[in-house]
Amino acid sequence: MDFDATTGISHVFHLESDGTATITAEQDFAPTIELNKQEYNHAGNDRFGEWNKIASIPLTIYNGMVQSGMINDQAALRRWLNSSDNRHFRTRPGQI
Repeated sequence: MDFDATTGISHVFHLESDGTATITAEQDFAPTIELNKQEYNHAGNDRFGEWNKIASIPLTIYNGMVQSGMINDQAALRRWLNSSDNRHFRTRPGQI
């Protein structure tokens, strides 16, 4: 349907065999992950403080986190950020 070059998000229309339709938001995470790797490799081992960038999360994932309520649940967000499954979104080492 459309593509936003700024965010890298495409909206895709899917027509199902039963006649229903869905629209999905799709985003290529590769550029974000590559930049995160570079930032992670150049991050110091200084202690965390206020206003330290610790992650960069693509908008499609962030929007899902907002819808699920995770953004407002600090414990859940901390678990997500500390999970090894999500390490490619981190921009510095350490535990949150």
